[in-house]
Amino acid sequence: MGIRTTWSVLAVGAGLWTSAMATEVVTVAAEDDWAPYSSMRADRSGPEGLAPALVKAAFKTQDVEVQFQVVPFSRCLHYAEKGTVVGCFDTTRTEANKDLFYWHPTPLFREELGIFGRADAPARELTQKDLEGQTVGVTIGYTYPTEFMQNPRIVKLSAASDGNLVKMLVARRVNYILLNTMPGYYRIKYEPALKGQIKRVGAIRLDSFWVSFSRAHPDGKRMSEVLEKGLQAIKANGEYDRMMQAFKQELQP
Repeated sequence: MGIRTTWSVLAVGAGLWTSAMATEVVTVAAEDDWAPYSSMRADRSGPEGLAPALVKAAFKTQDVEVQFQVVPFSRCLHYAEKGTVVGCFDTTRTEANKDLFYWHPTPLFREELGIFGRADAPARELTQKDLEGQTVGVTIGYTYPTEFMQNPRIVKLSAASDGNLVKMLVARRVNYILLNTMPGYYRIKYEPALKGQIKRVGAIRLDSFWVSFSRAHPDGKRMSEVLEKGLQAIKANGEYDRMMQAFKQELQP
């Protein structure tokens, strides 16, 4: 889309240190289309966003250098499952995948599954119950709560991407859409066509996101433990909180 944000400066900075102090190099797959958490840079030189910055910073404390393969999320998971890479982000842990990967105890971050409506929607905090009797847009391939998907009173229409989902809402093809909140704010702030068109009107739940580490890769389990140590280190020294604060300040409307 060519969207840019000053937040990318932080992500770039996280990738500029040299590997002189690193004793080991690992390859992790990063999803390419979930800004501002992880997306391909405009010049296609690698990933940008909060997730690669956090992964770099955490591994750096353990003298590990990270190289990224930036791919669509479905391929990211496939590579990790087959052992082509040591891990993949950004992954939610579900009943379907919990035994497919190694999971570090501390998630990278938590993110809200928000309800977005048009700018003229009533100003009140909606919940899943409020979506009954409404037409709601969802993105193909994403994981949604079972109780939402199985609720026959909520009419669901699917879109191939979040971008198409937003277009459906603006075009009044649906009453509401489900969109992760910070990616939604990102689109509202950096896509001129959306200014004054849509807004967050409620939420479904708060999800946690991890690096899913490969059970087929010889270093999968060990690296999940190394990343956990690194996450604890950047939480202890304040770096994690500083990065999260900068991220939220940049995108909060």
